[in-house]
Amino acid sequence: MNPRPLLQAENVHFSYSGQPLLQGIDLDLFPGDLVGMIGPNGSGKTTLIKLLSGILRPQRGQVWLGGQLLRAQTRRQIAQRIAVVPQELVVPFSFTAREIVEMGRTPHVRPWHGETPADREVVEQTLAATHTDILAERPFNELSGGEQQRVVIAMALAQQPEVLLLDEPTVHLDINHQIEILELLAQLNRERGLTVLATMHDLNLASLYFNRLTMLNQGRIVAEGTPEEVLQEERLREVFQAAVRIQPHPTRQRPQVMVLPIVG
Repeated sequence: MNPRPLLQAENVHFSYSGQPLLQGIDLDLFPGDLVGMIGPNGSGKTTLIKLLSGILRPQRGQVWLGGQLLRAQTRRQIAQRIAVVPQELVVPFSFTAREIVEMGRTPHVRPWHGETPADREVVEQTLAATHTDILAERPFNELSGGEQQRVVIAMALAQQPEVLLLDEPTVHLDINHQIEILELLAQLNRERGLTVLATMHDLNLASLYFNRLTMLNQGRIVAEGTPEEVLQEERLREVFQAAVRIQPHPTRQRPQVMVLPIVG
């Protein structure tokens, strides 16, 4: 028997101000999937993350979570199963890193009740698992970009979700911090079976760290499969409008995209 998708988009369409952003999207996320979503700017990646998490509703088609319509579930119910890491978290007040992570328990805290010892234990375990315990008492706004991203991921993990959706988790980070974040996601997927979908700008890092890639272009999924299946030279030239060459990574059996400069 084939497993049932944990999160599923079925013929999803979405437009904004009459402009189609997504058209006929079919996407299945199964338990334990580790998926990178790639595509040019404006291809609809961020919009799809918002639709999958219930922030937006499709104008046509459906999104399903655990075999139930997403739109039939409350925000609290969704947040107990799906956590979202946005491109940037704006924190207007001087919260500590620990306080940010504690916010992840909100979907589980009963109204008019404070955090329980069990909630506090989840926060402590999450801080330790993400190596943000050493940052716990520092103001969030004084942390580096890489440190802030780890704290935001820790906040998402404190929700104890089944699905983690991330929108460009490595954007604006130095390469060492990019690798730290992607190694953390791979570890969480491997050790906890966490289902992960992340939009990615860097094709080579997406190839290295994700078992499956989904490529969007002009609001449609144009390719899906392993990095070897998706990262094809002709397809990349057509989608990204750039001359490229595919070469194997020197230490891992994953394709890498070499950009060919325009000469003459």
